[in-house]
Amino acid sequence: MKSSRLVSILLLLQTRGRMTAAQLAEELEVSVRTVYRDVEALSAAGVPLYGDAGHAGGYRLLDGYRTRLTGMTAGEAQALFLSGVPGPAADLGLGSVLAAAQLKVRAALPAELRAHADRISGRFHLDAPGWYADGDETPYLSAVADAVWNNRILDIVYRRWRVPTDVERRLEPYGLVLKAGRWYVVAGPGPRTYRVDQILQLTPSSEEFTLPDHFDLAAYWTAYQRDFHARLQQGEAVVRLAPGVQLARQTVAGGHTDDEGWTVATVPIESLDHAHAEFLCLGTGVEVLEPPELRARIARTVAELAERYGNSGVPGGD
Repeated sequence: MKSSRLVSILLLLQTRGRMTAAQLAEELEVSVRTVYRDVEALSAAGVPLYGDAGHAGGYRLLDGYRTRLTGMTAGEAQALFLSGVPGPAADLGLGSVLAAAQLKVRAALPAELRAHADRISGRFHLDAPGWYADGDETPYLSAVADAVWNNRILDIVYRRWRVPTDVERRLEPYGLVLKAGRWYVVAGPGPRTYRVDQILQLTPSSEEFTLPDHFDLAAYWTAYQRDFHARLQQGEAVVRLAPGVQLARQTVAGGHTDDEGWTVATVPIESLDHAHAEFLCLGTGVEVLEPPELRARIARTVAELAERYGNSGVPGGD
C-alpha cells in the first residue's frame, strides 16, 4: 500500500540518513519513479525532506527532524506487535500501553496517513476465537507472560488428561502462543506445550534460565501442530459419499465415482469412536465400507435407532 511505503521511507531516512532514490527503490522493491511520487506526497504532507543532486546526493530529512515514534516505551513497543489483536493484548496486561502506543503512532503520522490509518481501524476488526467458544479462564496468564519476558522459572500444579491428572511441574517458559482463542506456553525441559488455562497453581521464582540458542518459537509451533495432526489421524476408512455430500474436516484421497454417482474415497480417521460419531452426522449421505468393525458398529447403531423409533409417527406407517 502507498501509505505503508510512505511510512517506510520516512523511517528509513530517519534511521539511515541520506539515501538515493535508487537505494530507496531497492529497499522497498518498487520503481525509482514510484519513489519520486512518494517523496512528493511526503513533502506535500508537510514532512521536511529535500534532495541533493550529484554523485553524493540523495534524499534526507531536515537536520533535527524526528518523528515522535521514537518516544515509545519498551512496553508500548511490545504491545504494538499485538495491535491487530486488542483482546490478547488486554489478556497479557498490555491494554493500556497498547492504547498509548496507537495514540503515539497516530499523532506522529502526516494528515494523509493518519486518515488512512483511521479508515483501516474503522473497517477491519479481528476476533480470533470461534463462535461457540466462551473463552478459557486464564488467571495465571500475566504471571506466565512475565516469566517469559524475564526468563524466570515457574513452579506449577498442572491438570492433564491422563492419570494422575494433577501433577507438579518446574517450567522454563520459552514463549506464549495464542491458538484459536486459547493460550499455550511452550516450556523446557523438552520443550513441551502446556495449556495456560490448565495451570491450577503457580509459584513464580527468582531463579533465571537461559533460552536455548537455536530455539525458534514459530518453527517449534509449526512442527508441534504437524506432529499433533499426524498423531490424531491414526487410521483410515473407505466410504461412499452421496452426490453433493462433503466431509467437514477429513482429507479425501483417491476418490472415484461409482455407477450410482456416489464418490468412493479413503479418508483419515482419528479413532473408531470419533469416526462413528462423525459419519452418523451425515445420515444417509454416507456409507462406510471399511474397516469392518466401524461398518458393523454403525449398522448396530442404526438398528437400535430403528427399533427405538419404529414406525410410530411415520406418515404412511402401520
